Amino acid sequence: MKKLLILLFLIFPLKAVAIEKTTNFDLKKLIEVQKSGKTIVVHSWNKYCSTCAAQFKVFDQALKDFQNVEFMFYEQNKNKDIAKSLGVQYWTTIVVYKGKKEIAREIGLTSKDQIYELIKKGI
Repeated sequence: MKKLLILLFLIFPLKAVAIEKTTNFDLKKLIEVQKSGKTIVVHSWNKYCSTCAAQFKVFDQALKDFQNVEFMFYEQNKNKDIAKSLGVQYWTTIVVYKGKKEIAREIGLTSKDQIYELIKKGI
């Protein structure tokens, strides 16, 4: 049993499944930023999702590298109204807007290069 637990922690590190992020998404804020024509990146996540945790590692750096982009994050399970209004069905969804226009939407990307290319589509 002990070996099984050790194996599980190697496959799913505790840090990856216990990510502590908060929702900073607000529909009113989205509408205001869209009016400005600014690039907006919306990320749907779940607290116990290891793919989401990998995405957050990239977003932590992207926040520094793309200072003119507005990043909005929301926890899908706790904010189903947001998911419904954006037509997002899955955690790990990243949606990029340029103003009011949706430019790109992807699910499950975890590599820095892929996520950065997605963000750049809105710039």
